[in-house]
Amino acid sequence: MIALEPGFLCGSYPPLITPFRGGDVDYDSYASLIEHQIANGTHGVVVNGTTSEPTSLTVDERNRLVRTAVEVAGGRLPVVAQTGSQSHAETVALTEYAAKAGADALMVLTPYFIRAPQRGVVAYFDDLAKRSSLPLLMYHIPGRSAFKVELETLTSIAERAPNFVGIKHAIDDHSFVTRMLASLGMEFRVFVGLEEFTFPMMALGAQGTMNAVANVAPRQVAALCNAVRAGDMARGRQLHFELFDLMCAVFYDTNPIPMKYMMKRMGLIAGNEHRLPMLPATPELERRLDAVLDRAGLLPR
Repeated sequence: MIALEPGFLCGSYPPLITPFRGGDVDYDSYASLIEHQIANGTHGVVVNGTTSEPTSLTVDERNRLVRTAVEVAGGRLPVVAQTGSQSHAETVALTEYAAKAGADALMVLTPYFIRAPQRGVVAYFDDLAKRSSLPLLMYHIPGRSAFKVELETLTSIAERAPNFVGIKHAIDDHSFVTRMLASLGMEFRVFVGLEEFTFPMMALGAQGTMNAVANVAPRQVAALCNAVRAGDMARGRQLHFELFDLMCAVFYDTNPIPMKYMMKRMGLIAGNEHRLPMLPATPELERRLDAVLDRAGLLPR
């Protein structure tokens, strides 16, 4: 594995939401969200992750979001571009664009719907790794992709592709975190992909979290990561419980429906607009989320 700078691809890397206005992507609001992350101590951002609703976006829209993030960040924090799509050809196009646009690292969702064999995923990532020298991470989310990676698959990719440096692990499997780090080394970047497991998986050795809750509580999520990485487990545990209500609220409905509503209530975006088949929060869900925000002290006065 290529050597990474200390602190790079570590900590809180929130997958940003995509704001819409009148059916179009609101790039100005997106830029303000990145500034908000920078101001609150976030360590990096993920563009076109699940929380960004990438399957509802065109290739051009996804590319422009990457370009916007790189331009707004201006080197103040790393930008990770998630470039996986439903076909190899589209993934290649997105990957090559992100690399040219100045992304600091790439993350690729495992092929979805097709139920690829493990050896096919090895070849897939090997091919993509050869197209850019940027650090490459796998986005592992079996609940959405219908693909669960095996350890042998990860080690095979790592043997072929030196720039394969990590994984976003979005499944409740703590044992696999230990097995990955034992096999691939503690420098292998494991990012926690399910919010409520951020603290326990980081305690095992995961390097950071790609946590949707950091869209609404970026400073607290970054502080949790800082505490665990510094070995202050008592502080990390305290922040885990302080954030737990918010972390559970992410899954009150399909992500990012709850997240966008809470961000609208906090004044971070103008409206919680989605594209079909996603829909805004129902009145009942709004009431539940208002209660969560109230308990967290995040409702505007």
